[in-house]
Amino acid sequence: MSFFAAIFDSLLITPILTILSIIFLASLGKSFGVRRFYIKVLLKIFEYGRQNIENFRNSTRINFNISGSSENESLPLSPHHEDDCDPNLKEQTVTQNGKCVQAQANGNGLSGNTVISRDTLILLPEGESVSNGKIKQQTTDSNEVKDDIQQDDQTFEFDLSNCLDYVKAGVEAIIEDEVTSRFEAEELKNWNLLTRTNRYYEFISWRLSFIWFCGFFIRYFVLMPTRVFVCFVGVWWLTLCTALVGFMPEGENKRWMVQKVSVQCFGVLSSALSAVINYHDIENRPSGSGICVANHTSPIDVLVLMCDYCYSLIGQRHGGFLGVLQRALARASPHIWFERAEAKDRLAVAQRLRQHVSDPTNPPILIFPEGTCINNTSVMQFKKGSFEVGGVIYPVAIKYDPRFGDPFWNSSKYSMMQYLFLMMTSWAIVCDVWYLPPMYRQEGESAIVFANRVKSVIAKQGGLIDLVWDGNLKRNKPKESWKEKQQEEFSKRLKGE
Repeated sequence: MSFFAAIFDSLLITPILTILSIIFLASLGKSFGVRRFYIKVLLKIFEYGRQNIENFRNSTRINFNISGSSENESLPLSPHHEDDCDPNLKEQTVTQNGKCVQAQANGNGLSGNTVISRDTLILLPEGESVSNGKIKQQTTDSNEVKDDIQQDDQTFEFDLSNCLDYVKAGVEAIIEDEVTSRFEAEELKNWNLLTRTNRYYEFISWRLSFIWFCGFFIRYFVLMPTRVFVCFVGVWWLTLCTALVGFMPEGENKRWMVQKVSVQCFGVLSSALSAVINYHDIENRPSGSGICVANHTSPIDVLVLMCDYCYSLIGQRHGGFLGVLQRALARASPHIWFERAEAKDRLAVAQRLRQHVSDPTNPPILIFPEGTCINNTSVMQFKKGSFEVGGVIYPVAIKYDPRFGDPFWNSSKYSMMQYLFLMMTSWAIVCDVWYLPPMYRQEGESAIVFANRVKSVIAKQGGLIDLVWDGNLKRNKPKESWKEKQQEEFSKRLKGE
């Protein structure tokens, strides 16, 4: 009995000591490198799975052709095609000929596994269009547009083909538009033994089935319980530390303590997701008062940035799990929480934001100007409010690696607890963070133009597509003014004006 008791004790104590050591190292910002080694192992497993799937597809394809199938159907991507791709490109997609091209960071670029490649006319809001990859205003009173019309057609004659571009753009939007696809999980090119599909990849060979089953067991019966425990300890530790710091008198010592406590506590919480975060260009890291703006994918964005530096936060007031974190953070440092539906509260928020930025002793305030979560394939319209305040803007680009887990939070589909469950049963959270040089509003530059300039810089650095559409289209219908402008332009085009 003593022998079995000793084994039971070792099986119980060893995992507990391991978890406590992980928490302790995370609180100090240290690591044995286990998570990065774990990521390298996963990459080798994913590559093995991809090769098995390709071999299965090729064998199936060959057998199908032998039985009399059509030879005109395209073969799956072969390994030598992938070798032609430049591994240094951030975003790549494959053309019909198997050649690798880089996705352009603009509204006419390629994004992941797109169905439509738009190369003629793309209708955009606010009276703009994209023609042959160039954005131009849809106004006929411009001298440039008039000159083009006069040079191309001295005497205009109506032709039915004049409206075919609009018909084509409408059909393309029905098949695959550029907006709603940004509010769905990013589609992966290769199976990661995790993404739920209807192709039953896990059953094409006994080796892949065994790997998938082992992965399922590890994720749900090893990683998830460990992560839940670490998350519970992290939230408890954050609540306790911020409560204690809140009793300290205002001054330099309290600000220093808030900085240390914040980075330490969020470091513990990051270990609950097996997060591997790579920070680049840290010399551009925000310092002093100002506004830090970043693209928004999920609430994890805050954790990713707070693991490296202390920020004040601004955002919608939440209940439940997020509400606990918000109240804990508010005890130690200044944060701004508001109700999105209250117009009067918005005015108060703008005033408080100006006051916060004007105080040089306050930490930089972190804002996500998109106002909603996007699936990390693009950057959508930045709200101008953050750019009207004045002062310095610190742009930050965040790019997640979806192969290890999809961090996008579809709040209309999943609650916060459901989202946390999906994150804790994923392989890991792997991302890159780029600190970009601080930017200032130029003389005579409007807040909208400044916001678009900052958005463009973030999109380019993160390898994301720069879209002009408003993220509020996730919940609201398009503005009637947008439709009216497109109708007006269409009528002018038919008249030859």
